[in-house]
Amino acid sequence: MTNTSHRTLAALAAALTLAACGKGGGEQTAQAAPAGPPADTVLLSARAVAIAGFGTARAERTPWREVWRAPARLTLDPVTTHTLGSIVEGRVSSVLVLPGDRVQAGQVLASIHSHELLSAQSALANAEAGAREAENRLQLAGTEAARAERLYAVKAMSMADLERARAARVSAAAANDQARSELTRAREYLAHLGGATGHEVLVRSPIAGVVVSRSVQPGMVVLPGAPLLVVGRPGSLVLVMQLPEKALAAARVGAPVRFAVASYPDRGFDAEVVRVAPVIDTLSRTVDVTARVHDPDGALRAEMFAQAELLGPPGDSALIIPAGAVQDFDGDTAVIAAERRGEGVKLSAVRVRIGRRDAQRAEVVAGLSPGTNIVVQGAAVAKAEILRRRGAGE
Repeated sequence: MTNTSHRTLAALAAALTLAACGKGGGEQTAQAAPAGPPADTVLLSARAVAIAGFGTARAERTPWREVWRAPARLTLDPVTTHTLGSIVEGRVSSVLVLPGDRVQAGQVLASIHSHELLSAQSALANAEAGAREAENRLQLAGTEAARAERLYAVKAMSMADLERARAARVSAAAANDQARSELTRAREYLAHLGGATGHEVLVRSPIAGVVVSRSVQPGMVVLPGAPLLVVGRPGSLVLVMQLPEKALAAARVGAPVRFAVASYPDRGFDAEVVRVAPVIDTLSRTVDVTARVHDPDGALRAEMFAQAELLGPPGDSALIIPAGAVQDFDGDTAVIAAERRGEGVKLSAVRVRIGRRDAQRAEVVAGLSPGTNIVVQGAAVAKAEILRRRGAGE
């Protein structure tokens, strides 16, 4: 503790002493007790308590749960987010949406001027012509094979000529199948390009959702694979955090998560673990944990930073107190019990033995009874006053 902190505690302790004794403005308002309080206790008046601003909490027996805290980041769920990239080389002729716009499945979002569409249309026309020709050849081969069968039946054609007619029919059937496959491929490729006419390739939304980002402007030249737009589903936010390796037992699918963001300092949010990475980072020795966020009123946004708490499964029952209530009294671990005495408060240092502990809570193994009211806010001031009274021999 710094010298400034010592002086501040000393000054506040002096003020508490005056308030506890009822001295102010040269007038005595309370009679001194005939006998001093027991060791490591302090009797404070209501005025002294008000000056100190003590805050208390009860020691309660509840199931102990491991709590793992880590910084986290809100992001769109990659499972329900689609990045739309260019499938052709060309020039962007129009972009019809902006970030934040809601879109429907199949809605045209942008168009790209590309000669690949003209080539695809030409290939489709050739495939259609080839399919018609192959079908005609198959019909002709079938007719010739049937005629050969009749002539062979009346001994007017040799077996060799009949076999050649049959082979021609089989060959025509294979050519027809190939032509129909080429036609199907040409149609599907044209549909893949948007199915538009002219030279415009249409970019359509694969889902009903909202436009998250836009990477292109009209006039830009793009190559196949270049990102154009990102479309996601509303309410598909997830919380991503990195937890230490020893938190794996608590990081299970379905585990509850609590978190807060700077934009809403007085509000807490809930999430639920949906994915745990199957590998641990070899450098940081952490594991990625993803939780689905509950945000019914749409208050949160992607890329917000958060402070998150992952709650482990409920364990055995334990006597739990706030960690800030635990004090060190010259090597002894103690808490300060607060008991009302009339309009004032009696503060007593109670020696305890602490078991499990984290940043917010501590388990009392021995020395304290459930329901005891203990000082949390202002515990350091109460400790300083008790030690001052002890040093004065009271």
